[in-house]
Formats: sequence, structure tokens, C-alpha cells
Amino acid sequence: MYSEKVMDHFQNPRNVGEIEDASGVGTVGNAKCGDIMRMYLDIDENQVIRDCKFKTFGCGAAVATSSMATELVKGKTVEEALTITNKAVMEALDGLPPVKVHCSLLAEEAIHAALWDYAEKNKITIKGLKKPKNDISEEEEEEEY
Repeated sequence: MYSEKVMDHFQNPRNVGEIEDASGVGTVGNAKCGDIMRMYLDIDENQVIRDCKFKTFGCGAAVATSSMATELVKGKTVEEALTITNKAVMEALDGLPPVKVHCSLLAEEAIHAALWDYAEKNKITIKGLKKPKNDISEEEEEEEY
């Protein structure tokens, strides 16, 4: 069963769309379930995320976690955004069923992928940022949960 917050973010997703000339764009997916998430970041000269949008192809939980992730990163610095974990996304949504935890992992990785793209474009290093995975496999999900 899904929480009211998950249902709200699925039925009324926040920040859907693209950002033209985004500071960073990250795309991640899960080949086993078919979910694909693309995250767009607009980052100002002080490395603060002004705007964040997403496009997700996937189940309701994938849409809800994408929506919540955009809400969590807006207004944060790139360093603060990097600390947003899949657990933080799940907690903000009042939980996810165990079979949908991978959706929150995709949301975390999409943020990291967009930050990675931003860092590459600007030839900077963001402390603690690792090269993102393009595909989140089920074996990795079990290890990270």
C-alpha cells in the first residue's frame, strides 16, 4: 500500500518537464524494471540549485520519487544536494513498499548524475561526488537498502 504522500506526488507530480540550457542533466535507469529518470538542474553562480525538473518513464512510485527528489534539492547547494539519499526521499514520502525501494535509488542516482554533468561542464570537482551508474541493478539495490 502506498502512503498518501506517494499518491499525491504520483497524481500531482511537482516540477515535471525540462529546463532548457540546464546546468546539469542526469539520466539513469533500471534495465530490469524499465524505469528511466531524467533530472534537470538549474544552478546559479553560488552553486545553489535554483530549479529542478524531471521526466520519468516508469511506475507511480518512480514518478513520486522523482517529484519528491526535485522538491528536496531546490534551494540547496550542490554539496547539500549530494547528501540527499534514497532513504531521505523515502522518508519524505512516508515510506515505500519494499518492492519499490529501487525507485528511490533511481531518484538519488538521477540527482548525482545531474550534479556529475554540471561538474563536468564546469570543469569542477564536487567533494564526495562519484561517477554515477547509468543502470541500477537489483543486486546493487539489495546491497544499498
